[in-house]
Amino acid sequence: MFYGCTKLTTAPALPATKLAEYCYWEIFEGCTSLTEAPVLPATELAESCYASMFKGCTSLTEAPVLPATVLARGCYFHMFMGCTSLTKAPELPATELASYCYCHMFDSCTSLTKAPEDLPARKLADFCYWYMFTGCTSLTKAPELPATNLAKKCYSSMFSGCTNLNYVKALFTDEPYIETTADWLSNVAPTGTFVKSKDAKWDVRGSGGIPEGWTVESDAGTSDDPQKPNPDES
Repeated sequence: MFYGCTKLTTAPALPATKLAEYCYWEIFEGCTSLTEAPVLPATELAESCYASMFKGCTSLTEAPVLPATVLARGCYFHMFMGCTSLTKAPELPATELASYCYCHMFDSCTSLTKAPEDLPARKLADFCYWYMFTGCTSLTKAPELPATNLAKKCYSSMFSGCTNLNYVKALFTDEPYIETTADWLSNVAPTGTFVKSKDAKWDVRGSGGIPEGWTVESDAGTSDDPQKPNPDES
């Protein structure tokens, strides 16, 4: 509808609360002068409803509130990709995910310094967070990931290229492998802290697990890094 309108500075109101498939797909893509997103009150989403909605809106500084708690396939796909002025992500309260729901959502948002506090869903969907924050070079702390079981490509490349990322808390107990976490922490900070579930028995190092050089702690606050001193031995 407004694709590539490079002089558009103000978006129209979008009051719908029940959306249809692809309804706002690419609606503001490439609107490089748009600085503020419209209010998005919808709580009933549909497949790809917001896909690429603000992709390439390089002047956008603030994201709208996204209140939906039940998501649809690809609903936020590429939504803010390339929004290089966006500094803060909205809270994402959804507890029921769908395949590709957050895929590439903040890809290449190079000014993003604050992610949501957590991504509260306990049950993951295939490709749900695939490439979600890839290339967010200003991000230092990941949202908490409380889900205990992994799904196909759920975290793959999620934080790849986040060169300053140095803190991740992920409570999955399944062993990470190429079909679930491939490159999820590739090219992050060389040192950092990884907090994993006290019930997790896996120990996988590298870009598909815990980065080499990072300290490991359990969610109970105890460290299993052999190089870190144990205060009980002081």
